[in-house]
Amino acid sequence: MTSPTKDQTLAVVFVSNGPGELTTWVRPLAERLHRRLLMRPRAPGSLVSLRLVLVPCPNATGTEAAAASRWGLFDRITLARQFWLLLLKPSRFGSWPDRGVVVFLGGDQFWSVLLSARLGYRHITYAEWVARWPRWNDRIAAMAPTVRDQLPRRFRSRCRVVGDLMADLSSHAKEEAPLPSGEWVALLPGSKPAKLSVGVPFLLETADRLAAQRPGCRFLLPVAPTTSVEDLERYASCSNPIAASYDTDVASIEPARAGEGLRRLMTRNGTEIHLQENPPAHGALSQCKLALTTVGANTAELGALGVPMIVLVPTQHLGVMQAWDGWLGLLARLPGLRRLIGLLLSAWRLRNHGFMAWPNISAGRMVVPERVGPITPEQIALEAESWLATPERLQGQRDDLRGLRGEPGAVRALAEEVQGLLPLALSD
Repeated sequence: MTSPTKDQTLAVVFVSNGPGELTTWVRPLAERLHRRLLMRPRAPGSLVSLRLVLVPCPNATGTEAAAASRWGLFDRITLARQFWLLLLKPSRFGSWPDRGVVVFLGGDQFWSVLLSARLGYRHITYAEWVARWPRWNDRIAAMAPTVRDQLPRRFRSRCRVVGDLMADLSSHAKEEAPLPSGEWVALLPGSKPAKLSVGVPFLLETADRLAAQRPGCRFLLPVAPTTSVEDLERYASCSNPIAASYDTDVASIEPARAGEGLRRLMTRNGTEIHLQENPPAHGALSQCKLALTTVGANTAELGALGVPMIVLVPTQHLGVMQAWDGWLGLLARLPGLRRLIGLLLSAWRLRNHGFMAWPNISAGRMVVPERVGPITPEQIALEAESWLATPERLQGQRDDLRGLRGEPGAVRALAEEVQGLLPLALSD
């Protein structure tokens, strides 16, 4: 049997950026496509290669490629810092088939437009709120009808409303093993350095205080795929200047108890925090009564799972809370202007951006509480105890979140759209 020629092979190329998108969009769609098609690397002799291209993003951690490689889903992964060189000379990064499909799944939509044009591939964009470049999209997969309605009429036929990719999280979460019995509270300090430097010490002290108020509480901290337990220890220690503002520290990391499977972080004050180190942690999170979380994609995940939450933005640390999106975030990082512009930018965003949690942005109203300001762990622990003491309030928020979630099936629908752009002989 002769080896396939270049013209017989095909690439499906995912374009994405940060840890939230990788976990909630990229991985589920990759898993679905591998079930629908024979693709490398899971099918070594396949004509179809599934690849991941990471793009420049101020919110990325730099460890996205390492996290994605552990999943064994991609035949090739291109780092964000290599993106411009990839555009200039694709052959530097191996052989690229003549035919392929570029799938936008996070970052700036223009990056995927450039890449599809450079490679000569067809192009589909998953659009949450707006499709910015419909002229250069073969297909648009919209989260909601409002995305389609914003398109010029001549491009609407290219758009299919597939739904919210997050809506599928809850159905997959049911398949995972239950947590040990107890009143579980999730702690989500973020996945990016700017958020972790504040979120880790803040939430560890909050857990200490909540444990003292409500001794039956048990704590779960999902370790993001781009983070490690060693990172958590570092952000809670004196090597993080912000940690000095909080009365907490990591005393030790203890092995899992028999039958539980989760290692435990012990704070200096004796609070036990279980570490979920096998992302995604959707099954474990879905069993929590309440979550304390920073802003970001984690609020969308929690909302999709129907987990009540309190969203935290401690503004006393604006100097490091610069993990904003887009060109404004890039401007805040310019040498010499970083601190001044970062402070002004962050303050402006907090005053004028409106809602910051994804469920509130989606609903256009306050569904989950957002605590923005010079908040303290003591205040948040008291508020969390109040929520836990009133199950009917928690159930009300849970019902609101489920009402926003939409029907599952978006991942399947998007996979159908991607497959529909493949040559017929390879998509059968």
